[in-house]
Amino acid sequence: MDNAAALEGDKSLLILDDDVAFRTRLARALEGRGFEVTAAGSVAEASEMATRKPPAYAVLDLRLEDGSGLSVVEALNKHRPNCRVVMLTGYGAIATAVAAVKAGAVDYLAKPADPDDIVKALLAAPDDKPEPPENPMSADRIRWEHIQRVYELCGHNVSETARRLNMHRRTLQRILAKRAPR
Repeated sequence: MDNAAALEGDKSLLILDDDVAFRTRLARALEGRGFEVTAAGSVAEASEMATRKPPAYAVLDLRLEDGSGLSVVEALNKHRPNCRVVMLTGYGAIATAVAAVKAGAVDYLAKPADPDDIVKALLAAPDDKPEPPENPMSADRIRWEHIQRVYELCGHNVSETARRLNMHRRTLQRILAKRAPR
């Protein structure tokens, strides 16, 4: 039985992300596209779901406070080898993309990913190359999203964020005062 036939009719989907707002928005968007979504906020919670009732599809964050989404990919592969997994990360790097695909993910997308792009990746045939996104984020928007994430992770501390991003504090303050680019 091929992968598509094994998954036909089963729209169970696991979302793993420790960002509550992003996880909630993504869950609603994918439910609206016909998936039966279960959401988890930690690697431990997602691993338990993967062993108890493994889903047909999964959208997993790579880096979480209690570990890596790669360990959930391994649990899914063990309990449901035909599960289609898409990895999401705000820390895109070639090495992590290779590790995700080697672990069994079918695709690797940068956060914040568009729900339509996630669905395309989940439902793509194994030999299909993913199409380029219809409306990709601009480089300015990706930069702004990255700065916002680091700022949030630093507890909204401008000085610490500027130090970690290797930029002047006043430059960072000007960027934070502006609206998000399109």
